[in-house]
Amino acid sequence: MLRKLLVSISAPILLLSACATAPKPLDIVDPKTNFGKQASNQQFTEVLNPVPLVISDKPRDYSLFTLQMNKVKEKSPNLVKRQNGLYQQVENWAEQNGDPASLNLFGIKAAQMGGADGQGNVLFTGYYSPVMKIRHQADAVYKYPLYGMPKCQGRCPSRAQIYAGALANQGLEIGYSKSLLDNFMLEVQGSGFVYFEDGGDKQYFAYAGKNGHGYTSIGKVLIERGEVAREDMSLEAIKSWAEKQDEATLRELLEQNLSFVFFKANKELDVIGSAGIPLQGGAAVAADRAYLPMGSVILAEVPQLDAKGVWTGHHVLKLLMVLDTGGAVKKNHLDLYHGLGVQAGRNAGYYKHFGRVWLLTTGE
Repeated sequence: MLRKLLVSISAPILLLSACATAPKPLDIVDPKTNFGKQASNQQFTEVLNPVPLVISDKPRDYSLFTLQMNKVKEKSPNLVKRQNGLYQQVENWAEQNGDPASLNLFGIKAAQMGGADGQGNVLFTGYYSPVMKIRHQADAVYKYPLYGMPKCQGRCPSRAQIYAGALANQGLEIGYSKSLLDNFMLEVQGSGFVYFEDGGDKQYFAYAGKNGHGYTSIGKVLIERGEVAREDMSLEAIKSWAEKQDEATLRELLEQNLSFVFFKANKELDVIGSAGIPLQGGAAVAADRAYLPMGSVILAEVPQLDAKGVWTGHHVLKLLMVLDTGGAVKKNHLDLYHGLGVQAGRNAGYYKHFGRVWLLTTGE
């Protein structure tokens, strides 16, 4: 999980020494909702469908891919060696031409993702790296503990049991925050940055493991209870609801998700995905490795949202790299990493939109 490493609002920043994976969905996307879906006269039957030509009239922006590619070259010589032919061909194409219709002239083949509707509309959700202010010692305000991984016989305690003190006084507390919801969101993201206010220390809390209980989306629970409308569900909607509740009510909601994530401190300041490579916001995605192996390059019409999280009616053609995974990211679903901090969290929280996607491979 960076996926587990960041916060995903659909369906996880420092170095994650454990597998960074994108988070599980906080909300539910109505498949009948047209958040950027495009009509097509093609019908696809597979997740990946070879196509002779890629036709896209969307504006192009490949700049962030260059930054991500530089990080790959710096941190993973083995991956570059395995994919060197593809990476060189894609970089040459992007620099010299960039027209998707000319990919074959650079020895690049494309396979279009079919989308859940079979018409090429692939779901994009978002995740990010939270930044939290915490303290080493608990006090009247900073009283909500973040835990390191316990040694459990069988499954570890459930969330409700942990909130009730099942892990207290075992030396597992690695910091204390002032918000139970912020702790929960850090878990959903799978990892994030923390600043120790009582020590001035900056660290990355990486994913260390989970308690083995099943995951339940609190967004789904709020929808089912009629607390938030399905069409309004987002990270901001959850936060807004939580601000109006007392602690007991919020805790009861969070306890509906039995799953609990544990962390370990890391002083490295890179956000690392499952592939072991620092993630570049806007250029890295979590995907289902059964179809898109780590290090894969994809061409995508990425949906564009305004400041309020509303789809603008536009897509931008971008090059992205698959560098992360996540338990909720399966088949025709991609989780786009948005970066670090509050604004990245807002942007990721609104993301539940569709775009067309092509996996790029060499012509060999």
